[in-house]
Amino acid sequence: MPPPNSSVSASPVSRRRFLHYSATGAGLLILPSGLRAGPNAPSNKLNVALIGVTGRGRVFHDPLAEENVVALCDVNEEYLGVGAKRFPRAKTHVDWRKCLEQKDVDAVVICTADHTHAFVANWAMNRDKHVYCEKPFATSVEEVRLLRSRWLAKRHKLASQVGTGTAANHNRIRELIRDGAIGELSVAYAWGTRQLRRNGYWPAAGAPPSHLHYDLWIGPAPYHPYHPNYFKPGNFAPEGLPKPVNAVSAVCLSWNMFWDFGTGQVGDMGSHNMNMVWNAIDAKWPTAIESKGEPYNPEVTPVELECRYEHPANDWRGPITVMWHQGGSMPRSPLPYVDLTKIRDGVMFKGSQGFLVGDFRTGSRVVIPFGEKAALSYYQPRAEAAMTPTYNGITRWIEACKNPALKTPCDFEYGGNMMEQNLLGLVAYRVGRKIRYDGAAGRVVDDAAADALLKKTYRKGWTLDG
Repeated sequence: MPPPNSSVSASPVSRRRFLHYSATGAGLLILPSGLRAGPNAPSNKLNVALIGVTGRGRVFHDPLAEENVVALCDVNEEYLGVGAKRFPRAKTHVDWRKCLEQKDVDAVVICTADHTHAFVANWAMNRDKHVYCEKPFATSVEEVRLLRSRWLAKRHKLASQVGTGTAANHNRIRELIRDGAIGELSVAYAWGTRQLRRNGYWPAAGAPPSHLHYDLWIGPAPYHPYHPNYFKPGNFAPEGLPKPVNAVSAVCLSWNMFWDFGTGQVGDMGSHNMNMVWNAIDAKWPTAIESKGEPYNPEVTPVELECRYEHPANDWRGPITVMWHQGGSMPRSPLPYVDLTKIRDGVMFKGSQGFLVGDFRTGSRVVIPFGEKAALSYYQPRAEAAMTPTYNGITRWIEACKNPALKTPCDFEYGGNMMEQNLLGLVAYRVGRKIRYDGAAGRVVDDAAADALLKKTYRKGWTLDG
């Protein structure tokens, strides 16, 4: 049964308005009378659709409660019922395509399964809606490049944010590197230690429950028969590591390691951990990529993986090598008494005068001088007033929706460049050899098989650019 509020219409006061924002007005509405409405005035609230209501979607209930949530969408009608209790005036949908046609929606928050992220985001931008998309915001290089180009063409009127913001630790790491704390940068490492092993897609096991629209969940992916394990909430943390506080939020670990539904750890935690590197190095596209790991499984992404990306010099640093490690592969520790394995999700930067190690989960960092001349006498910390401000991702995105002149921490250009690099590591892994990449053209220049893997084939009836 659909939730009892499924036919409730949005309030007339929450219909789309034609607003004019000042480029410097921090999102304040300019009224015809010339008077400014306060930021919490009813006329200045955003009309939002939450697509994917629980799990990660529940994280956004509180910040979105300050706006007008006019639509809820989920393939699970029980989850829609949960959302309807929090947002009783919102219209409800089970199909995101129908949700995007709701006329009063100004912006969408996307918390669906990974393999549908790019579809929902691109369709939303095609309809001139602001987009917040959970990571990874795409599962193929082609999807990344489409989303990035679509947003860049509309960046002056649409706000975008990938669900992997830049925390204070990210900015302090960047400042240490840019200010010369470890000398000239040469290598950057990021890693994740998760180990979730699967043999292949779950076999057929019964029929989907009546409240679950399974075919819509499969969406553009090749069809796989239903198994309840695709939707099993629970904690999948490796032995000895902390368990998730909210088990429902970890349900993605039931399916995101399968090739048709996700990108494995390099796309999942790689979106977080690599972001600590990406924020510091000002890179764009790698020119060469090489990966190695466990034997290739055509159904399941690798647990053990190591990717090597070569990036050209830019205006402040020389060429740099970026490394990704997962599933037990780790960079070599700079000193015997520094145990990197104690960091579940981390980064390390190697410079001419030392190393910098950072921890994603604790938000901490440490500088390790290395060599006889590494006395830190050459390093002068910047004043507190000169430190980079840090913004909450969802809060800043909401502000940018009201004033797109504001920059979000991880927009579709910045986040797209990072994700394109991560996904190229999987391409190199699948072909089993080093590949060379032309980022401007978006093609692998020396390997036709690898170039073909930059895109995916979708199920009949599903269009990426709709």
